[in-house]
Amino acid sequence: MFTFPQETNTAHVRLTTSRQNLGAVTVCLRSFTDLKRDHSLFSLATPSADNDFLIFKRAPSDVYNLWARGQYTSVFGQDYKLNTWHSVCSTWNAVSGVMQLWLDGKPSSRKFVNKTCTLLLLIYFSATPQEQDSHGGAFDIKQSFVGMMSDVHMWDYVISPDEILNYSNQPYFTPGNVLNWSKLEFQIVGRVLIEDQQSSY
Repeated sequence: MFTFPQETNTAHVRLTTSRQNLGAVTVCLRSFTDLKRDHSLFSLATPSADNDFLIFKRAPSDVYNLWARGQYTSVFGQDYKLNTWHSVCSTWNAVSGVMQLWLDGKPSSRKFVNKTCTLLLLIYFSATPQEQDSHGGAFDIKQSFVGMMSDVHMWDYVISPDEILNYSNQPYFTPGNVLNWSKLEFQIVGRVLIEDQQSSY
């Protein structure tokens, strides 16, 4: 697992992929934190959009912002607890423009964010728990993630509710075909630790 042990506007993990175009996205990850403030869980930035795909936890315990192609919606009523491992998945489809959050296998309402005929261009992207205000940087220390994170996967389609449940219940699910935790290509910048994964989910 990745451990982010302190507030910072520099430390992050940069994920890379050879995939170029995405017309749909699913991102799933597991996170553990005691943060009560706003913080980013997953930030995908491209040269054309700093919030191309972003999962952002707001300070109120039940609120998330979901971003796609620079626009966002908020989802409410999520049963989020501190000092607990959570499975978080977010989906977006470019055709419908609809996003959805799944927390520990439980869905939010489906909400429209951004419908586009242009697929996400991912010749290179920077994906990190730090929220990016520009491609690959301009991090805000007060939005940084502090805690542990593991099992980061990304698919180029909206995976089914059954697959999301399989991911949340682990360990049997179809790994991501864009980002796969067991084959992750990444670069660590700053104080981020690689540690044995804790199993007390």
